[in-house]
Amino acid sequence: MNQLKPSRGDFAPTRRGALGLLGAGIALLAARGARAEEEEKVLTEALVLRDPDIPVVGNPKGDITIVEWFDYNCPYCRKLEPELRQVIQDDGKVRLVQKDWPILGPVSKVAARMAQAAKYQNKFHEAHDAMMGVNSRITEPRIAELLSGAGLDMDRLKKDLDANAQAIDAVLARNNDQAEAFGFNGTPSFIVGKYRVPGVLSMDQFEQVIADARKANMGRKIEKN
Repeated sequence: MNQLKPSRGDFAPTRRGALGLLGAGIALLAARGARAEEEEKVLTEALVLRDPDIPVVGNPKGDITIVEWFDYNCPYCRKLEPELRQVIQDDGKVRLVQKDWPILGPVSKVAARMAQAAKYQNKFHEAHDAMMGVNSRITEPRIAELLSGAGLDMDRLKKDLDANAQAIDAVLARNNDQAEAFGFNGTPSFIVGKYRVPGVLSMDQFEQVIADARKANMGRKIEKN
């Protein structure tokens, strides 16, 4: 069986051209032929937007979901982080789904796995913010310093990392499969509502694409009625 993934040509690179991305993308995959059950689970809209194993910030009941694929050693991710958080805070009705996608080398994978392990002591957000808050590439010793400084129990972190290695690696693999299926080539990459946003946006651009996604949602509701 061929591996069925949308290429970049399947979705327009602009936010306006990508409206209906998730539904259209999944329908396209199904139309190309039978898929393995495991792949189908990874690419469902529910799992892309509401994977129970993925941390969420912002308004958990928001009417618009932003899904971000990021790497802790991505300078663009770090630069964008405070601006994106400000947009979410100002809007008040957006939920941000944070998907580790460690594609920039072995240290990125170490950082992602440790952030995922931090969930078991309810400290993912502290770990995430600590590693995103630096101004240069992180190293393994630096990761330990940052997480310890953020208040994580490092002994417990190591134990949780070992005990939950399979589950953690499954989350990272699922994130990777989704990013590749949507044709993303690097970090950061986003789904905003049902728009595909492969790259960095300014605060104004994020506000506009959120407004467009909200308007599109209203249009679908009117059509259903």
